[in-house]
Amino acid sequence: MIASYQKLVAEVNKKTALVRVASLKGPQAMRAAAETAAKAERRRDVLASKLAALGVVLGE
Repeated sequence: MIASYQKLVAEVNKKTALVRVASLKGPQAMRAAAETAAKAERRRDVLASKLAALGVVLGE
């Protein structure tokens, strides 16, 4: 589960960077990229809460 969390952190970072790139392509592309990044953040947060419930301390 920790490896999955680390993958999600990397995915969130990548998708957040894509929002910046998409902003150059227009508002629709930026909106879609922002929604995708938000979904990735929610997945990361859900997994972090599951790990916290198991007593795993994560270093951000």
